[in-house]
Amino acid sequence: MAKTKKAWFCQSCGSEHAQWMGQCKSCQAWNTLVEEVIDRGNPTETWSLKSTNGPQVLSLSEVNAEDIARKSTGDHELDRVLGGGLVPGSLILLGGEPGIGKSTLLLQVALQLGSKVLYASGEESQQQIRMRAERIGFQGPGCQVVSEVSTSKILQAAEQIQPDVVIIDSIQTSYHSQLDSAAGSISQIRESTAEFLRYAKARHVPVILVGHITKEGQLAGPKVLEHMVDVVLQFEGDRHHLFRMLRASKNRFGSTQELGIYQMDGQGLKGVTNPSGLLLGKREEGLSGSAIGIPSEGVQPLLVEVQALVSSAVYGTPQRSCTGFDTRRLNMLLAVLEKRCGFRLGAKDVFLNVTGGLRVEDPALDMAVCAAILSSNSDISIAKGVAFAAEVGLGGEIRPVHRLEQRINEAGKLGFDTVFCAKQNGIKQGSQNGVNVVPVRRMEDLVTALFG
Repeated sequence: MAKTKKAWFCQSCGSEHAQWMGQCKSCQAWNTLVEEVIDRGNPTETWSLKSTNGPQVLSLSEVNAEDIARKSTGDHELDRVLGGGLVPGSLILLGGEPGIGKSTLLLQVALQLGSKVLYASGEESQQQIRMRAERIGFQGPGCQVVSEVSTSKILQAAEQIQPDVVIIDSIQTSYHSQLDSAAGSISQIRESTAEFLRYAKARHVPVILVGHITKEGQLAGPKVLEHMVDVVLQFEGDRHHLFRMLRASKNRFGSTQELGIYQMDGQGLKGVTNPSGLLLGKREEGLSGSAIGIPSEGVQPLLVEVQALVSSAVYGTPQRSCTGFDTRRLNMLLAVLEKRCGFRLGAKDVFLNVTGGLRVEDPALDMAVCAAILSSNSDISIAKGVAFAAEVGLGGEIRPVHRLEQRINEAGKLGFDTVFCAKQNGIKQGSQNGVNVVPVRRMEDLVTALFG
């Protein structure tokens, strides 16, 4: 058998080296050389696919245009984020912080799908998986479980039982026998992922990979890993809060704008069907610095509470702190309030919090943030039953947002009677489905309407 050829490549500039060095000779970067396989020498495969006469080449018009039947996971939130369920032959990567609930979520999916699921764990023994399954309400025969790190042995087990879905927990513990590097290295992660990708496409079986993240919050391993997979899911949230958010940062089979919300309890993760009502259930009324915004994650509008605290700066440099909101966008909104509306906030500390542990990126929350800041600054509470849905521009203008009618209807379902929005949305002032819509053009109009 021919010898496998390897080389060392720089992850910064891509230059090739015959051996490992601490510093790349081309770009002078330190500790960027990783081992890569450049020629396997025709190794004997430990698992084989049925041979074919060659690739089938078709023109695009000859390709069957029928929709591929998706497979439901039994989890409504996960199905919605995926775009309707699992696509046959897809490769899915689920990443998240340690302890956030990645393994729990996938074990619940494996138990709901039934016995034709192969759950391969390199981090837990079969007994530990059984204990965790019993904690989350294990019933019935369950799924097929294997505790193995070797990629070839996992694929051999998959060939034996012919599962409908394969779950790998995690890709960082998988080990490819053709490489000498340790499990978790860049080359091991890339080659193991390539093997699972080959199996998924050949057998038309969905494969779900669990991925670790670095301290910077990025998926561990080479960036090419995210290019190889079809779907990249991020499981987010604070372990000290009940809520977990599932987002798709890449999805070849659906939208990346959907958001799945889960609630963690003693029996695992449960999908939240009415997140707005749960988030606002314990809200205190009559407090200054509190406003309700209506952001939209995908097609689902949410009502979230924004809390702001404005106080005199104790030190020379005022503090700006955000939880669940972009700090740079907060600084922009503070500059707009000071320049366009005349509020002197440059020498004051501003703290902002989106309750429930949620992280919101929709700019429709801008008006609610400004209203909460002004309410705290003047120590005047916003009237009960008022919500906000609009973006704020650098000129102090109120800009429109998409799907405003759905946001208004969601506010009406939860008992809100007034919604402030942008005049450019084209909705006239008056009642709509029992909600009084107040369109405004500039931030000055909003200040006058709220505080006189």
